[in-house]
Amino acid sequence: MLPDLISAWPLDAGHDVRDEVLAAYADPERGYHDTTHLAEVLGRIEALAQAGTTFERLPVLLAAWFHDSVYDGERDAEERSAAWAEESLPALCDAATVAEVVRLVRLTETHRPEEGDAEGCALSDADLGILAAPAQRYAAYVAAVRTEYAHLDDATFTEGRALVLADLLDKPRLFHTGFAVEHWEAPARANASRELDELRALLV
Repeated sequence: MLPDLISAWPLDAGHDVRDEVLAAYADPERGYHDTTHLAEVLGRIEALAQAGTTFERLPVLLAAWFHDSVYDGERDAEERSAAWAEESLPALCDAATVAEVVRLVRLTETHRPEEGDAEGCALSDADLGILAAPAQRYAAYVAAVRTEYAHLDDATFTEGRALVLADLLDKPRLFHTGFAVEHWEAPARANASRELDELRALLV
């Protein structure tokens, strides 16, 4: 069950910031990176915690809130999302937490945390967990991503999407936490590999 996003905000204050971020995710121009995506990422973070994965919850949760707060299909969205967090959070959190949130948001551009980076591994795994979704949800995810790049012609999108998937599949592991490796790695690789094969067939 997806979390209620209003109650899932991890701070006692800053409800105006929460509402602004939620409004960004609820933009009707978005496809995949919407409020459902935010709720799913937060749900996966909770699943990791319940499975015994150790990480500092507050910065990871806040980074999840901000990681796609800016998403318009253009470059540097992660950097602009990080800038929003850096601007909005100092009145609500200590400086170390703000810096960690900003670092984590930037990390979602590559999804390549260091193995000892507990917070980065948790956030990256929660964000990429969609790759392990059942077939129907994965198909809906792929279709929603395409709508976010409606400004691109099919050939350009297909080539770009194939590059993204190939880059992810080149990682030794898609996931970094023990729970995600055990439960999400195999189905995620199967889904992403199948999609990549289909895209490459279109490029021939």
